[in-house]
Amino acid sequence: MLTMRKYLFSAGFALLVAATSVSMTVMTPPAFASAIKYVVNDVPITSGDIAHRAAFLKLQRKKGDAAQEMIDQTLRLAEAKRLGIRISDAQVEAAYQRFATNNKMQLSQLDGVMEKSGVGKDHFKEFIRAQMAWNQALSARYRSGEGGSVTEQDAVRRMLDKGGAKPSATEYMLQQVIFVVPASERSATLAKRKREADAMRARFNGCNTTREFAKGLLDVTVRDLGRVLAPQLPPDWAEQIKATKVGGATTTRETERGVEFIGICSSREVSDDKTAQMVFQSEGSSDKAADELSKKYVDELKAKARIVKR
Repeated sequence: MLTMRKYLFSAGFALLVAATSVSMTVMTPPAFASAIKYVVNDVPITSGDIAHRAAFLKLQRKKGDAAQEMIDQTLRLAEAKRLGIRISDAQVEAAYQRFATNNKMQLSQLDGVMEKSGVGKDHFKEFIRAQMAWNQALSARYRSGEGGSVTEQDAVRRMLDKGGAKPSATEYMLQQVIFVVPASERSATLAKRKREADAMRARFNGCNTTREFAKGLLDVTVRDLGRVLAPQLPPDWAEQIKATKVGGATTTRETERGVEFIGICSSREVSDDKTAQMVFQSEGSSDKAADELSKKYVDELKAKARIVKR
């Protein structure tokens, strides 16, 4: 599952790496019209959208149908929204910043690449949002069994192939802290709530004192998540949790609920039948499997969609 998630998130980014060094030679960005070309479930796709995606494909040195890619992206975003998946502007901006940093670029340089190539930073950021949302939708589908499952018999066979040794995995005891922000108050209070969450996170020194810290704070929810194996970690939190020491907390993140962080109460290595089954299932996922599952999912969405060409 985690392999699949990383593949889907990084694929669109990695394709740009080789292109950024040459894209700065593009001198003048093309001007794009904005006539509506398709309507996908009442969502318009303009000629400008398609032209930006065509420029994006060129920047990636990738062949493809720009119009079809925009139709697919629209369907993916709509499905993520239906599932209650929300990618905040802050998450998109952070990913955009990481892309610039990973390619040893300043934000202004990356903005320039996007502008001069005709892609535009807003189009690239919307692509990032769609990728992140689709990762979560696809991961949920995978966990539900669409990606295939490893039976106990499969796990035993693989253990025998490995000399009888059961694989181990890290088991975490986690605590979630949510500074609740109602949707109606989001624009007015989100920044203030983030400062409050950052302050509490900075004082975090273990799960035993969290509720004491939360006393006197308005609309703060503390949830004990119990024991979670590494392959079960939520995709959007997994990397931060793994990088955080016991007794510490992840950085704060804006979510649809407000501002959150996760405390790491404890961790240990475990090895049992359930762990073996889960680890082998995680190892069984592949880029090819992810690609096939994604295509199948999008094809299903297309079959039910209303797609009108203007």
